[in-house]
Amino acid sequence: MVASVPADPPGGEDVARRVETRWAIVMVGIVALLVAMVIFTGLHWATMPPSRVETIDPTTLHVAGEFVESNLGSAAEADGSVTVRIVGQQYSFTPQCIVVPAKTPVTFRVTSADVIHGMIITGTNINSMVSPGFISTFKTTFDKPGDHLMPCHEFCGTGHEGMWANVKVVEPDAFAKLVGPARRASCDL
Repeated sequence: MVASVPADPPGGEDVARRVETRWAIVMVGIVALLVAMVIFTGLHWATMPPSRVETIDPTTLHVAGEFVESNLGSAAEADGSVTVRIVGQQYSFTPQCIVVPAKTPVTFRVTSADVIHGMIITGTNINSMVSPGFISTFKTTFDKPGDHLMPCHEFCGTGHEGMWANVKVVEPDAFAKLVGPARRASCDL
């Protein structure tokens, strides 16, 4: 006598096909959602790399152009915003202390004179790489007055641990008094 093999229950292949199709649709939906999230954040929140990259000659930073020493620090612009220009170099930021107003648009323009540095302003979401030959530009608004530390967060050599600056956020009227006719602010309060 030959033992008979039990047959698949009726419709077994149909059930398996439906289950597999549903899981395939769920997986395609998840992938589509993730792609949509990447596109949304890239376009809406500008998290993609910039299409326009500003370059600069790191060997002439202190001699001519936007990053000469007399042009560094906080400058009040005609539209009421503030532009901060900073140069990173082993093992310091210039200027060492930056003063900016609260509740005012601030544009940071940062470059490096020598190697790759990083800058992060504690207590904020400001975090940027600073590369020689390129200008890192980002905009922010500080909500309230306070003092923030700005360390280099990219290892840049043996003196890296001492590379930091201070960012002082002051009330807008106090900032206006600091800039005066020179249109530049100093931490010498």
